[in-house]
Amino acid sequence: MLRIYKSQNSRLVLVDLLDGLASQEAMIWFDLFNPSSEETRLVEDRLGIEIPTRDEMQEIELSDRLYQEDGAEFMTMTATAKLDSDYPVKVPVTFILKGTTLVTVRHADPKPFQIYANRIQKPNGAVCETGELVMLGLLEAMIDRTADALERAGSDIDAISREVFRKSNASATKKTRDLQSLIEQIGQKGDLLTVIRESLVSIGRLVAYHVAIEGSTPRKAAKESRQRVKLIQRDAASLGDHALFLSNKINFLLDATLGLINLEQNQIIKIFSVAAVVFLPPTLVASIYGMNFEAMPELHWKLGYPFGLAAMVISALLPYLYFKRRGWL
Repeated sequence: MLRIYKSQNSRLVLVDLLDGLASQEAMIWFDLFNPSSEETRLVEDRLGIEIPTRDEMQEIELSDRLYQEDGAEFMTMTATAKLDSDYPVKVPVTFILKGTTLVTVRHADPKPFQIYANRIQKPNGAVCETGELVMLGLLEAMIDRTADALERAGSDIDAISREVFRKSNASATKKTRDLQSLIEQIGQKGDLLTVIRESLVSIGRLVAYHVAIEGSTPRKAAKESRQRVKLIQRDAASLGDHALFLSNKINFLLDATLGLINLEQNQIIKIFSVAAVVFLPPTLVASIYGMNFEAMPELHWKLGYPFGLAAMVISALLPYLYFKRRGWL
């Protein structure tokens, strides 16, 4: 899918595909979403550039993500999608700046693109006279989206923390089953934070590279873009620090949860160990009097059977009382 936007009265306006490609008027933004080979070729012919393929966008080498070619800046970052779900994903997004025109290439639909495209077309939307300002607006939308996701993750992690350290009188089996569910939640939050941190690092690298490249925009636009770039860098750095703090808290909760599971398992093993020790003396007594030798004087004793039962009960009570006094039961 190809969407084309032009600047009209300092606002972006969505134009018809055929009109946009046929018009000699400068277009501000070409948005390629899961583009076909024909759509990619049309944009390449219009701007005189070579758009990277999906496989090339997924390369992790810095030289394959940030470079200049044919008088244009090629900047690929790792964006996040499906942040509201339990399984967020990383998707590559490429920004291509040539003069005052921006080309975005993506094979997923992160929500910031939808939010920004709807916002800039409103009468009171942000001023967008160049493709660079559109790119910065998209990055700001991604930062805002990431901040919301971190805020929700922080609230969820606080709830998990209260659940891990709450006092409960439930049985050991029930508590262990609950802790197992908490480990799954902790793992999901850990994956979310990993995706967010990688995206924030990618944004920081992209912005730093863009700042290092001398642009050809007008002085006024360049001054405005520099101010917005500083805000984006500061926001990305602060959100990265917050994501690192939440990651450390997640690791602490994981260690605490595993420790609680070990305590519950030790408690169960202790119960079995004490039971084995308690029933060991009665078993010994029963084994002795179950041998049935003729030379055993108790075999013809009328009180031998009650005596054997009493000996087994006493031998069981003595270890039980001892463990009880020591606080092991």
